[in-house]
Amino acid sequence: MTQFRRPLLRWHPAGFVLAITFVSLLVAAGLRSAPSVMMVPLELHFGWSRATTSLTAATGIFLYGLAGPFAAALMMSLGIRRTMLAGIGLMAAATFASQWMSLPWHYVATWGVLSGIGSGAIATVLGAAVVNRWFAKHQGLAMGLLSASAATGALVFLPALAWLTREGAWKPVVLTVSLACLLLIPIVAFFMPERPSDVGATRIGETPESIPPSPIKQARTAGGAVSALTAAARVPMFWLLFGTFFVCGLTTNGLIGVHMIAFCGDHGIAPVAAAGLLSMMGFFDLIGTTASGWLTDRYDPRRLLFVYYGLRGLSLIALPFLDFGPISLAAFAIFYGLDWIATVPPTMKLTNQAFGEAQAPIVFGWIMVGHQLGAATAAFGAGLIREQAGSYLPAFISAGVFAILAAIAVLARQFSKGSGQIPAFGR
Repeated sequence: MTQFRRPLLRWHPAGFVLAITFVSLLVAAGLRSAPSVMMVPLELHFGWSRATTSLTAATGIFLYGLAGPFAAALMMSLGIRRTMLAGIGLMAAATFASQWMSLPWHYVATWGVLSGIGSGAIATVLGAAVVNRWFAKHQGLAMGLLSASAATGALVFLPALAWLTREGAWKPVVLTVSLACLLLIPIVAFFMPERPSDVGATRIGETPESIPPSPIKQARTAGGAVSALTAAARVPMFWLLFGTFFVCGLTTNGLIGVHMIAFCGDHGIAPVAAAGLLSMMGFFDLIGTTASGWLTDRYDPRRLLFVYYGLRGLSLIALPFLDFGPISLAAFAIFYGLDWIATVPPTMKLTNQAFGEAQAPIVFGWIMVGHQLGAATAAFGAGLIREQAGSYLPAFISAGVFAILAAIAVLARQFSKGSGQIPAFGR
């Protein structure tokens, strides 16, 4: 296999690995955004309630996060490529089978449970595992690029998926997502090397001083994820990162990602125009998060997080008081898009510093669970506030305040390299 691949590698093979991972994260993010555009067509076609369709979206979001640490443990025992293939295969099978659904529980099972678990294996923890295995230097830049892919896919695909649901159709979305997943399978199976040594290479920037993370000797189960949580939970640093990432999810996926279209509708803006606004955010997120990775390689990640959370909080507090004209909304989309998930690269760097590169992907997976819990809280809570108060104003103000508090908390805590190191699994 090495003899066959080497002529194809015009640059370091990590470039191919990064590209394959980028596309995989993009497709998984597109899958997770699909229920939001299918909500109304499914209600019209089947007569299902908004509670049923919302439950499916919430289930998928939650399992997408919860599956992450277990997927990271499997990547270390079974391998990254096998775990990716299992996740993509489950995504393809679940979405393809859903075209024959006729009862509410069919929708919950396919797009909520099965696709949630499958996409959880193709999530930010995959980026963390790939970056630690293939990069000794420029880890922040690589993680920023992959993080941007995971977030951008959900926003960029919205207009295209919304177009497929014209005249109340929903099956075109199902078939498009399942086909995209199926096309990924041979690409990952044949062109995704497991580790640099498989193609006669080393990690980018590797020196004798930057020894690769030692393989974790763990049984071929996901039990390592539970062991990692048990050990990390005793370290205060874990809970600070978990808490700040809870706020990250609260102020992005859960609030803006779920409710921005409805919020714009309250101000007389059509759904298609609002979806375009989210797409613009996704484009600038790609720039902002990649730039955040570049900055993370050069500056104190705590100070970066202070700036990101602080500016995000101020922008959310200001949003309800804008005139909602084209210029003000475009300015907000650009500013907020640049900061959408710029928090991921510095948070990943702090996790590496605190827990070591060997354990960091699994620990980061649990930190991502906090992100998804925050997103689920905002998705439900903002809707409840809108229903009870008749306005989204309290939701946006409170989210902004939480972001400012997260900024203060992360800067107040001192991080020292290796201070949160936990024993290797199996010892």
